[in-house]
Amino acid sequence: MTLPEIQSQIKSLRCCVVLPTYNNEKTLERVLNGVLQYTKDVIVVNDGSNDSTREILLNYPQIIQLHQPQNVGKGNALKTGFKHAVNLGFVYAITLDTDGQHFPSDIPNFIEALVASENKNMLIIGDRNMNTADVLARSAKGNRVSTYWMKAATGLKLQDSQSGFRLYPIKEMTSIRFMKATKKFEFEIEVIVKSYWAGIDIVHVPIEILYDLEERVSHFRPFMDIARMVVLYIWFLLVRLFYITPRNFFRKLKKKGLKRFFFEDFLRNQDSPKKKALSIALGVFLGLSPLWGFHTVIVIFLAILLRLNKLIAFAFSNISFPPFIPFVLLLSLQTGNWVLGIESHYTLEGIRENFDLMLHLESYLVGSLVLSTTSALIFGLLGYVFFLIIDSKKVLTHG
Repeated sequence: MTLPEIQSQIKSLRCCVVLPTYNNEKTLERVLNGVLQYTKDVIVVNDGSNDSTREILLNYPQIIQLHQPQNVGKGNALKTGFKHAVNLGFVYAITLDTDGQHFPSDIPNFIEALVASENKNMLIIGDRNMNTADVLARSAKGNRVSTYWMKAATGLKLQDSQSGFRLYPIKEMTSIRFMKATKKFEFEIEVIVKSYWAGIDIVHVPIEILYDLEERVSHFRPFMDIARMVVLYIWFLLVRLFYITPRNFFRKLKKKGLKRFFFEDFLRNQDSPKKKALSIALGVFLGLSPLWGFHTVIVIFLAILLRLNKLIAFAFSNISFPPFIPFVLLLSLQTGNWVLGIESHYTLEGIRENFDLMLHLESYLVGSLVLSTTSALIFGLLGYVFFLIIDSKKVLTHG
């Protein structure tokens, strides 16, 4: 696109540029001049700078300026800028750092990607190509750590999870509740995770990067900021295990119906028969094991850790769903007594009406472990044979 076309597209998309800044007097003017070539809709959030930032901004009366009385953090500045932009009627906001590392000339990359996409509900992140020689080793290492945790918390495999050069769908994001505590760099992590969970597409576009150690003033505190990020990632990992994965499972099941869900997501899943069978075995084992109340979080955690199929493992872990609990208890007790050589006198009605598990704890624990292990082996083997047959039919059909 030509410059006039980019300018026109930015305006038609109702897109502005939000620039959080703090003590970047050496580079701020250069960044502002570069951005103003593409749009006049610029919002600068001065996050309590105590250098010459205010004096520099006096030369730009045409842009919107929000001055914070004291430094709070980049996350807070972004939230403030986004809220003001939405109130002004903007739908999207491009952000870039004012420390000179980003080139405003890369703004067209974001606009062209948005225009070309059929889905306009997307968050676009600038990929700095962190493996290049010009990138600081500390920044590259930090990005690798963040990207690893991002995948663990969401399943998203990003190239650059820490880049501040982004295009946000700020109007769509108004329905997302962000934490009040994410006032610093960790907000840029939170917004990716929660946007992804809300159904917003996360994509990359390539950008250039400049690390000029003489000009650049970084406010990233390696120990404190990384610690805040790790705590946030751990929280998101727990949310994913306890809430997001089960929620997505039941949403998909409800939307497709049991028959369609079974054929599309279960039978036609691209995983190998071995992986599917192991996922079934894991689900059955944990579903029948004496881990009441923890089945879901453990099965999803182990499925992620062992790189198995989370959907299949979760589905089969529900073999001990509440209506089936009395029957599972009866089988476990009968199995335990058989192993221990004790005569059984249990009935399903007796377990449902008045049963004290603590009086029969030994039989139950032994029985449930034997039952869960045996059932996992049987279901796993049957599943393996079943999926081998299904896969062979696929080959014959397509052949």
